[in-house]
Amino acid sequence: MRSLVEPLILYFVLFLSGFFPRPVPGFAGFSVSSELARIFLYNIPSLALIWYLLFRVKSLREWGLGLPGPKDLFSLAAAFPGMVLTGFTISAVSSLFPGVPEHFRVEAPGTMSGWLVLIFSCLSTGYLEESFFRFYLHRKLEDHGIRPGRIILMSTLLFSICHIYEGPWGCLNAVIAGFLLSFVFVRFESLHGIAFAHGLYNIFVYASNSLT
Repeated sequence: MRSLVEPLILYFVLFLSGFFPRPVPGFAGFSVSSELARIFLYNIPSLALIWYLLFRVKSLREWGLGLPGPKDLFSLAAAFPGMVLTGFTISAVSSLFPGVPEHFRVEAPGTMSGWLVLIFSCLSTGYLEESFFRFYLHRKLEDHGIRPGRIILMSTLLFSICHIYEGPWGCLNAVIAGFLLSFVFVRFESLHGIAFAHGLYNIFVYASNSLT
């Protein structure tokens, strides 16, 4: 249990503390100012905290992390299509159950500057969540001798819990996506690939919303 103290505290502070209240399922407009606030007051400081804690233990080289390379392209190619397929499948299945609340959606920006902010927001969110749920959490638990299968299950569970605000279908999507991202991370040992896949998927979701 001692191996879980720091990760659980960090998880609560970053993802469950309520500093940025979660919206209820539904549809909301895109706000450039809100996204900028989230980037600079939440995403970047949270990412800095995670890596500060990692750097206190090992350097980038010791953690096995460097510049993006071929393995990152492989993990991106494995994760992104799987996330898109999952999203399409859940969207199709959810239409068969009109009584179940739909997941939370935000409309796409209407300006070029809004899209630039959105792209940076999605990529920084991808790096933040993958740095914690995959790299940090996997490495911390791995160092304490926990088996990869259990780490994947724990990472997926925590990832899905903090997406409950998206409603039943959004939470189910997070379960499948979390398992896929964890599996790809274990297979390719690639943070950059899954972070970009996560960010690109979020951008894809916004783009899809603009067409509906």
